[in-house]
Amino acid sequence: MARLVVNQEECIGCGTCVEICPEVFELDENEKSYVKNQEGCQSCDCQEAIDSCPVGAISWEEES
Repeated sequence: MARLVVNQEECIGCGTCVEICPEVFELDENEKSYVKNQEGCQSCDCQEAIDSCPVGAISWEEES
């Protein structure tokens, strides 16, 4: 099973992922994206959010 991860060091806070998947992503107080709901991908296209990130800060990480 994979889970979504946002690399906050790379995130520029553009908000594209939040626009595409507001059920999954949110910007924190530092204007950096984070995953608020791993299960939200059922209602939006998380892969589109990954592909649309201009700095490639979002990825799938395999859970061990």
